Amino acid sequence: MTVALPPIASLSTDDLVAVLRAGGEPTRLRVLALLEAGDLTVKDLTAILGQSQPRISRHLKLLVEAGLVDRFPEGSWVYYRLRDDGAAAGLVRLVLAALDGEDLAVLRDRERREAVKRGHAEAAGRYFAANASDWAALRSLHVDEREVEAAVLAAVGDRRFGALLDLGTGTARMIELLAGHFDRAVGIDQSHDMLAVARAELDRAGIATARVQQGDVYSLNLPRDAFDLVTVHQVLHYLDDPARALREAARTLRPGGRMLIVDFAPHGLEFLRDAHAHRRLGFGHQEITRALEGAGLEVVSIRDLPAPAGGAGKLTVTLWLARDPRLLVAGDLASESLA
Repeated sequence: MTVALPPIASLSTDDLVAVLRAGGEPTRLRVLALLEAGDLTVKDLTAILGQSQPRISRHLKLLVEAGLVDRFPEGSWVYYRLRDDGAAAGLVRLVLAALDGEDLAVLRDRERREAVKRGHAEAAGRYFAANASDWAALRSLHVDEREVEAAVLAAVGDRRFGALLDLGTGTARMIELLAGHFDRAVGIDQSHDMLAVARAELDRAGIATARVQQGDVYSLNLPRDAFDLVTVHQVLHYLDDPARALREAARTLRPGGRMLIVDFAPHGLEFLRDAHAHRRLGFGHQEITRALEGAGLEVVSIRDLPAPAGGAGKLTVTLWLARDPRLLVAGDLASESLA
């Protein structure tokens, strides 16, 4: 997949020199090239580059201070990634695009990075396998996941958009499903284990324009008006205060942006509380509609996907699509395709 370069910003002489100094050192240039392909920890970079942890940490500190790299704590771990915004982002991507992909050091770094990533994928696979039976049991209670995903694609539509935020990203399946629709994506999850699975899945799918990070759905460390679509797929039933989470998610939507919620309709399967940590036994149309309107959004459509005929005691999946009404006028609404 070809990644579009961010625009090249104008920098003052001092800022430009600072950027060039930070990136213009062999090890730090190699670090930037590695981070272009995805998030890495100090431990990962130590294994790939064969240098001590203090040395790698020092290089990363300089890159962060220069605004070339972002630092994201995740429990006892800290992940690093290239900045995708800011004055220096376009310049760094331009420099990396000029780097000879057949350079011996670059090739060796890439090989060692793939070995590290294989180790991550194996660990994630073990976690996934340990929980697969529970997830399969839950999926058996509702309509086939392929039908749910087809409904998600129909709701989102064919038009490409800029930025996706996936709350409670889990295995990053929504990001993978919508990979052909967005320019960049961010997945948020509270579980370090699930994020490890998500990173492995994104690597496997070759999706370089997405990242995942640990976060709190009630207090997102993300800017206002930053995303064109927010997806909340099978997340709300785990939360004590779904309306609060939706208000926080709505804050990140750009004017005219959309939010797609996928969750269960009201049901009486009490065992899901203990067996699967569900806090809520589904949501009615009006409950989520009120929560979305309380977040300043307008509901565009609601669609139910009932369990197959004869599926007594099983779950109906509901999709709510809402839109941020700011700056929308009649002409905009007429020209846009709504699911």
